[in-house]
Amino acid sequence: MLPSSSRVRLMEAQRIGVFGGAFDPPHNAHVALAEAAMAQLDLDELHVIPTGQAWHKSRALTPKEDRLAMTRLAFGDLKGTVVVDSREVLRDGPTYTLDTLHELQREQPGAQLVLIMGADQASALPTWHGWQDILGIAIVSVAYRALSTGNTARFDPKSLPGLPPGARFEALELPPMDISATEIRRRAALGVDISSLVPPTVARYIDQHHLYRTA
Repeated sequence: MLPSSSRVRLMEAQRIGVFGGAFDPPHNAHVALAEAAMAQLDLDELHVIPTGQAWHKSRALTPKEDRLAMTRLAFGDLKGTVVVDSREVLRDGPTYTLDTLHELQREQPGAQLVLIMGADQASALPTWHGWQDILGIAIVSVAYRALSTGNTARFDPKSLPGLPPGARFEALELPPMDISATEIRRRAALGVDISSLVPPTVARYIDQHHLYRTA
């Protein structure tokens, strides 16, 4: 017989995590966030979704085939049920998170969707397409990186202007990691070693496919 806590958990709606991004390239901080989400958010499944045509990006992204391949390499061996979801790179036209959430709702009716994002993305939510509708569909899990300075001030999502009633938020705690895809692309373009910033399989893929090089 299952313990009482397990029986209760089985009766609850499945919790499906949704973690999207350009993943250009996916790096160690992305992987750490996915691991933290699986450990802290009581997820039954985590969908890692590389974006297709990003309406909000001012620069051209690396071809979607490369970003999808790197995402599979970066997240493929994580513990738990982690799915690298290709739906957005296969979608025609601009990529909107709201459309993805609607699709997941139709595929897994009754599931609780948990949209995972960094605090900087959460603070920009009012600029997202259909952001208030997003908050009606999904819990938003805001990832906070520990600050080495000791400053405890951090973004409060409930301070967002126009926040719809019933909006739900959860906190996801991360260790301090000073890694950015922009810096990785810069280093790769200069031929500087990036092996400490990305998973080894991703570093090899970037090298073998000559990504981010200017010539």
